[in-house]
Amino acid sequence: MPDRAPQPVERQLPTEESRDLLALVRDMVQREIAAQAAAEEDSGRFPREVFSLLSESGLLGLPYDSEHGGGDQPYEVYLQVLEELAAARLTVGLGVSVHSLACHALAGYGTKEQQAAHLPAMLGGGLLGAYCLSEPASGSDAASLRTKAVREGDDWIVTGTKAWITHGGIADFYTVLARTGGEGARGITAFLVPGDAPGLSAAAPERKMGMKGSPTAQLHFDGVRVPDTRRIGEEGQGFAIALSALDSGRLGIAACAIGVAQAALDEALAYATGRRQFGRPIADFQGLRFMLADMATQIEAGRALYLSAARLRDAGRPFSRQAAMAKLFCTDAAMKVTTDAVQVLGGYGYTADFPVERFMREAKVLQIVEGTNQIQRMVIARHLVGPESR
Repeated sequence: MPDRAPQPVERQLPTEESRDLLALVRDMVQREIAAQAAAEEDSGRFPREVFSLLSESGLLGLPYDSEHGGGDQPYEVYLQVLEELAAARLTVGLGVSVHSLACHALAGYGTKEQQAAHLPAMLGGGLLGAYCLSEPASGSDAASLRTKAVREGDDWIVTGTKAWITHGGIADFYTVLARTGGEGARGITAFLVPGDAPGLSAAAPERKMGMKGSPTAQLHFDGVRVPDTRRIGEEGQGFAIALSALDSGRLGIAACAIGVAQAALDEALAYATGRRQFGRPIADFQGLRFMLADMATQIEAGRALYLSAARLRDAGRPFSRQAAMAKLFCTDAAMKVTTDAVQVLGGYGYTADFPVERFMREAKVLQIVEGTNQIQRMVIARHLVGPESR
């Protein structure tokens, strides 16, 4: 009989340094994250100490320049680290992706003075970030946001409400998109807002079906004063900055989705090879064998797709269409794989005694965040045939 234990995913990493990095991450995952994941998700506990450890280890700033405390790692490597973290606990993997998204605006569009002043603490100083684009009435239609920033001398006064904010209420800084001009995308500007700014408050966290350890909350801006030195980019450039960040962020979601799917497949394999019915392992039955084969194929295809998009990004080539494709395919695959994993375990899969039901609940949100999969299809179609006629 072959060895039935799940084997580590074989990686094609570009350097010996990146291979050592992933080995470090896998060791950390087993020691600090995986064993506590189920209990802490069940209790709704956010593992802030894990993020502090990741920061100390240089894992919160991997794709950014070492000049400001980053890890100088290509996206190809960073995304595989995300996958490993998400496979252990999505709250951690997605949290790192959101933090990276929150750093993107300053790293890509901030002045050298702004970057020197803030990036070192954001990337390796123990801070945790959040990204504030969505609002109660503007989710997919992000360009219709209503949070306002009004100029008052050398400051901006921000008023409004943001919704569905991962790390809402616990983040140390927020990248906030607010309206500074007229209607539409051209009237939006980006700001870096401290988490303890007077007038900034968080509502009670949303009660979610999954990712209970990751707080998601509305943020209320009641006349929050933000110095103009914390404006990122030019006035009116915010929406372009947001879209640029989301292209990269969608790859992070794709990698997290494959991590969750891989964890579900590993559980399904372990159960199917150990569970015996009719005198033999249920993995010997063709119906289950084909299901497992399809699950593995979806995962391999998704991983290849997100890595291909990452290599385009690393090469400085356009990757927006491929990022949308990766986010769409990988998250749909994760939903299918996790659902099938529950089926493989049968009645046990439907209980909280096994982790596959948690994986299935977590996979669902990945089809929604950072652009629903319907939005991804719109993005892909626009690249193929142009904007819709009006």
